[in-house]
Amino acid sequence: MYNNLIIFLSELRKSLRILGLSLIFVTVAIFFLSSGLISVFQDHLREKLYFFSVAGPFLAHVKVAFFGAIYLLMPLLMYVLWKALGKPFGVTGKKLFWFVFATCLLFYGGTLFCYLVTLPFGVKFLLGFQSENMKAVISIGRFVNFVTIFILAFGVIFELPVFMIFSAQVGVISRKTFEKNRRFAVLGIAILAALLTPTPDAVNMALMGVPLYLLYEAGILVIRMLGIEHKKSSPEKENNQEGEPGS
Repeated sequence: MYNNLIIFLSELRKSLRILGLSLIFVTVAIFFLSSGLISVFQDHLREKLYFFSVAGPFLAHVKVAFFGAIYLLMPLLMYVLWKALGKPFGVTGKKLFWFVFATCLLFYGGTLFCYLVTLPFGVKFLLGFQSENMKAVISIGRFVNFVTIFILAFGVIFELPVFMIFSAQVGVISRKTFEKNRRFAVLGIAILAALLTPTPDAVNMALMGVPLYLLYEAGILVIRMLGIEHKKSSPEKENNQEGEPGS
């Protein structure tokens, strides 16, 4: 396990420079379009945004540009991650392609679900508490933080089935383990939904929790369909592998 970690970190380090330069370049390019992106985020708010420092608007545009860069470069980010993660476990070629493709597909699906379904409900619920004596004065910086982190979080957690399949593929967690621990999965999903949703009400928690549980079940189903079983090295095989270098 320690050797696998070393291989993973070594492979990841090789791509950090090109990844960092790509993020900087795309962030600068999107910066000039950031006003339009803020307007897109603001569609669900329908309130004016305010700033309370001289650098407030500029920093908000930088954050939105960086978010846009991460969003656009997700295929590259996932390729770098899976290439490094798959190196010590022999995940290459077609397997690597499908892991990258599935991860990106679920990420973009999760972000769109958040923007189109969960985010409008959350914003509407939160702003529903204002009255004649309480009016919203929303900081552009905090609003941008709220929206971007929330959308990215949805994208990441929607990738759950892919990492379940990978865990079964490399022999870390078996399908039977996922099946036997459904109740713990439900508890974990409920806690995660309570932490990540903008409001603690049951409706918004369900908007995250239900899709996430369905993705958990989908992960188990795909593992079964692919016929992936938990693999353990036999003692003879391990002894042979240990003896090979010295022979």
